[in-house]
Amino acid sequence: MKSFIALLLLTLPLMCSKEHTKNDKLEAFSYDSEVISDVKASPSSINAIVSTPQEVYPQKTIKESFIRFETQDLEKTYDLIQKTIQEHKGFIQDDRSNKSYNTITRHLTIRIPSNNFKIVLDSVSKHVPYFDTKNISSRDVTEEFIDLEARLKAKQTLEKRYLELLSKAKNVKEILEIERELSKIREEIEAKQGRLKYLENKVSLSTLDIEFYKRTSESGVTLSYGNKMWNAVKSGFDALSIFFIGLLHIWPFIVILVIVIFWFRKWLKKKK
Repeated sequence: MKSFIALLLLTLPLMCSKEHTKNDKLEAFSYDSEVISDVKASPSSINAIVSTPQEVYPQKTIKESFIRFETQDLEKTYDLIQKTIQEHKGFIQDDRSNKSYNTITRHLTIRIPSNNFKIVLDSVSKHVPYFDTKNISSRDVTEEFIDLEARLKAKQTLEKRYLELLSKAKNVKEILEIERELSKIREEIEAKQGRLKYLENKVSLSTLDIEFYKRTSESGVTLSYGNKMWNAVKSGFDALSIFFIGLLHIWPFIVILVIVIFWFRKWLKKKK
């Protein structure tokens, strides 16, 4: 009995040592498997891991408007609009003018802080008796903001993990594979950051397009019958001038035609 107990005491350390070695191997294998799976992990799997925290998110709204109306004084209307937007911390992003047959038109693209959008719109509208066009739109992009920020956070987390793996890479093949994945992730991060910046600009500064025009004296509504006749006479002179100018452009062909006709008539006389 004593000999059996002694034998058991001798074999017990050996068994513990073997079990410890087995556990170390399993742990090492588990670590290697994790590294390999991390290197080959796709961004979608990381996106599933990173969850968006449930929190109250401020509403993000893009406000835009387009109005078109007639005015009797273009400069006075422009000065009034400019004064209004300056008072409410806005600015003119684009200013275009054009003239057609009977109207002079001016188009302004204005950026206004979103909090002052309705104030500026109402201030401009109260001086307009009638609108040819008035469109106001409001688009909620809160959901897109939340989605973009969650995806951006996921990509940044994935980038950090790949950078950690890059520091642990053991050969050139692993380095190249990780750097290739890092390049794709950085492109996606920059694209999402750019989209967020664009949306933030649209949300913080609303867009107001204002187009106003003035009818000129050439309009048929404001002209008397006598003026219409005089304009018709002037148009006739203009048409005649254009005709003679056109003839000057083709004078070589006219000379050739006259010579041909003169020669042909001379030939007919000789034949008779």
